[in-house]
Amino acid sequence: MEAEPRIIEKREKASREDWLLATLDVLRERGIEGVKVVAIARRLGLTSGSFYWHFRNLKDLLDSVLLFWEDALTGHIIEDALQFQGPPEERIRVLMHQVIREDASRPDGAIAVWAKSDADAAQCYKRAIKRRFEFSTWLFQELGFAPPDAEIRGRMMVITLMGETTNDLKQQENWPSVIDRHWRVLVDK
Repeated sequence: MEAEPRIIEKREKASREDWLLATLDVLRERGIEGVKVVAIARRLGLTSGSFYWHFRNLKDLLDSVLLFWEDALTGHIIEDALQFQGPPEERIRVLMHQVIREDASRPDGAIAVWAKSDADAAQCYKRAIKRRFEFSTWLFQELGFAPPDAEIRGRMMVITLMGETTNDLKQQENWPSVIDRHWRVLVDK
């Protein structure tokens, strides 16, 4: 039995980001085939006509979703980590907590599935994952690991965070301690 889609109460308008987030929800729940303007509008409590205030057409929405996922849900995590002024091991811990707290990896699985059937989604997915792997490698090099070890630890961190998000770790009361245990394994020499 399919879960009922989350519907936001009726309202007069939604922001561009509201549309993007609702589209990511639909993408996760129903796949790319389920991404329809009417369904997303209903979820937002709007008419489909309001869609055109923000997007030219469905392709424009989908292109915008990819950019939002890549920039807002990957880029800002990296930017925040770069701004962090503490020790390298703490920078990694803070990043790991932020990814889980913000559900930043939540759309990853849906984007990965979409990427198997769409060239634009595939390019975006590869670019974002490459960026995550490269940045996480740098994080572990900053901590003093040799490049091959830093790379494998960085990849393990990225994949762990993607997996824990998919498994709804954030719903567990003790999620910070779970992430701290992952962190300790990754940073211990």
